[in-house]
Amino acid sequence: MPESMWAMVMERAETPLVWRRVPRPVPGPGEVRIAVSACGVCRTDLHIVDGELAHPKPSLIPGHEIVGIVESCAEDVTTPAPGDRVGVPWLGWTCGACRFCVRGQENLCDHPAFTGYTRDGGYAQYVVCDARYCLPIPAGYDDAHAAPLLCAGLIGYRTLRMAGDARRIGIYGFGAAAHLIAQIAVAEGREVFAFTRAGDTAAQQLALDTGARWAGASDAAAPEPLDAALIFAPVGALVPQALRAVVKGGTVVCGGIHMSDIPAFPYRWLWEERKLVSVANLTRADGLALMRLAAEVPLRVHVTHYRLQDANAALDDLRAGRVAGAAVLQMPSV
Repeated sequence: MPESMWAMVMERAETPLVWRRVPRPVPGPGEVRIAVSACGVCRTDLHIVDGELAHPKPSLIPGHEIVGIVESCAEDVTTPAPGDRVGVPWLGWTCGACRFCVRGQENLCDHPAFTGYTRDGGYAQYVVCDARYCLPIPAGYDDAHAAPLLCAGLIGYRTLRMAGDARRIGIYGFGAAAHLIAQIAVAEGREVFAFTRAGDTAAQQLALDTGARWAGASDAAAPEPLDAALIFAPVGALVPQALRAVVKGGTVVCGGIHMSDIPAFPYRWLWEERKLVSVANLTRADGLALMRLAAEVPLRVHVTHYRLQDANAALDDLRAGRVAGAAVLQMPSV
């Protein structure tokens, strides 16, 4: 009988995950097996479980904000090595041969694999990953506080970089990604204005605690003209609102993998060389850059802890907007 492990499994979209024992995965060529210590619960997980992202792997184990210890490696893997602490992000494999990979845009690969979506992820005691897509974790973060860096931090980082050198930044949707990237923006000398759900005083207080100059409801007018707006909430109606809030030549960056439809809006709100762009996935270079930055700028990662077997409760809390900061699953002992 093969060795087994505990995992939370998505048997069908739009149904609760199932807590059960499954075979422990075996690393193939180029892969490592990681004993998972912590796994963040990301809004992308919610989109997958709720059926908003099509064609997940059958009997999927979700989760792509993984931190753990390399337990074993395939014979052709020299790094990372057994005993190394690593993180595993959303982008789990790329072909290396398509036109996007060849020109350094592996985040746009034509034939990618995604952790916790098209390959099993970290809502489990063990996970097998491509060794090339394992990232080093800065020493100053314990496992639970490092986990949100692997997607919330990475996507937030790429979203901020796409805003260029904008000095006044509006952030729409103040959850896991926003509370990390706001700290980086403030450390870089930028001014942050946070927009949350109306009445979400916990998120507004978190924004202020992480250095935002102002925090208020997302339907409120920006208190000052913005140079850029970063949208993390999956709400298409925020796009025209953000366009109206940015100055001429300003940029609106949509940082999510899924968003409700964007309503029609007058062309004049886009005119004067305003830019509307999206972020797709991440690159390994993004990951290494963020980990170096996180070592230099100690980030206060606000975490709510859940047991692995309580992943459905964590997803419910995220869906209802009850999580301030990031939700993280803690693994049971092996």
